[in-house]
Amino acid sequence: MRREGSPWQGLGTVFLKEFADHVTSIRMRVLEILILIIAVVALVGALGRIRETTAEDPFVLLKLFTVTKWPPMSLLVILGFLIPLPAICLVCDAVNAEHNRRTLSRILSQPIYRDALLAGKFLAALAAVAISLLCLWLLVVGLGIIYLGVPPNGEEVVRSLVFLFIAVAYAGIWLALAMLLSTIFRSVATTLLVALGVWLFLTMLWPWMASAIASAIAPPDPRYELLCQQLGIDQVCTPDTFGWTQVLSRISPFYLFSGAATSVLVPTTQGIGLDIVAQVNQLRSGGIPAPLPLTESLAIASPWAVALIASVIVLFVATYVAFQRQEVRA
Repeated sequence: MRREGSPWQGLGTVFLKEFADHVTSIRMRVLEILILIIAVVALVGALGRIRETTAEDPFVLLKLFTVTKWPPMSLLVILGFLIPLPAICLVCDAVNAEHNRRTLSRILSQPIYRDALLAGKFLAALAAVAISLLCLWLLVVGLGIIYLGVPPNGEEVVRSLVFLFIAVAYAGIWLALAMLLSTIFRSVATTLLVALGVWLFLTMLWPWMASAIASAIAPPDPRYELLCQQLGIDQVCTPDTFGWTQVLSRISPFYLFSGAATSVLVPTTQGIGLDIVAQVNQLRSGGIPAPLPLTESLAIASPWAVALIASVIVLFVATYVAFQRQEVRA
């Protein structure tokens, strides 16, 4: 039977209802407290480091996100590790809770299609996370201006806003993944455990596994490794091994987020994952490259950002297909 009307009918209603639930829930309160703690800890570390090392830097504001007295716990690293937590917690019961409460059939009996229901739940959670990240961005920038006494220039503001967009896209991956698991599993506890397991695996274990698998596929050449030791380069230097490591590492959303964010927040970044030849040329040219223009930094970050957005789309489409194939009973 052919359905009538737009598939997005009722999207606004679902979005507003879910968004109101997220904003007023205890989980959102915990998220707000977490954001405040992150902002304070990151600012304390960054401000102390900036005052010790920075003289006349045109990108002082950006250092609030990348510099810390306790490496590697910069705000960038902390966000990359913690953003998945609120994203997973917000939607781990998006679909299976409706099944367990037997309210899904009542919702779909209204003039609301499955398309609108799924998209409304996802967009509401994404908006809640985006607002939280925006508040964190305002706290960091505002307190940084107050304590440093240096107003940001236009390029710094644009770069930090692009970083905010990348962080929202990164959160969207974990929202889509948690929603997919919520559609597959009927138990909320199972969904939460699997999602947290995937998060820990891809964030903490996969980088080492990617390097080990790459070394097994293309064993390192001792000559390249000796050259790296002489130059003080701490990475896999054999070109084939390095290439496989890069390809496998990009499976991790944390790696994609770090690559895109570093390209934007560190203007001197010439590229992410430079091989041994590029690094030798950089050392010969003086070691410390000049800051890139904003357009070139965006060109470097764009493939990583596109990969993040594409991952969100793929996971949401998988959720949509799984949800459409499910039978809904009263």
